[in-house]
Amino acid sequence: MSRIGKMPITVPAGVEVIIDGNTVTAKGPKGELTRTFSDILTIEQQEQTITVTRPDDSRLAKSQHGLTRTLIANMVEGVDKGYSKKLQLVGVGYRAALKGSDLEMQLGYSHPILVKAVEGITFEVPTQTEIVISGPSKEQVGQVAADVRAWRKPEPYKGKGIRYEGEQIRRKLGKAAKGD
Repeated sequence: MSRIGKMPITVPAGVEVIIDGNTVTAKGPKGELTRTFSDILTIEQQEQTITVTRPDDSRLAKSQHGLTRTLIANMVEGVDKGYSKKLQLVGVGYRAALKGSDLEMQLGYSHPILVKAVEGITFEVPTQTEIVISGPSKEQVGQVAADVRAWRKPEPYKGKGIRYEGEQIRRKLGKAAKGD
């Protein structure tokens, strides 16, 4: 049996979860998230806990059990506390700024890069070389962060580019250091 799938999800105060068949809606201080899950599993709520159960030990039911429980737990945590990812810009002249709610970056191209704010996602720029992407959906925050990072992935020779906070870049020596 799935160890993750068996664990109950506790709903914190201030978060409302509505289960309608296989559609789960979570409302909280950070926003509202709705997701439809597989109808193989049973999602039940007793007071402040949510449990996900599977009817049998079929391969499909096993594979969906832990995933469904984790997605619901992420929804509940997202509308309660929210998620955020921090990016760092490393390179001469690389900088970011807010333009309204959109993100404008100078990344060594001949033109500035403008990233439109997606609904539910907010950008913050504490310094010119740091970007904080936050929102209630863990999946959406991660995708927007990956899209921003894709504009200039860190390169291995000088380490320039956009990297996640704490990300280690494996550096290469280059031609000059390789000598005989």
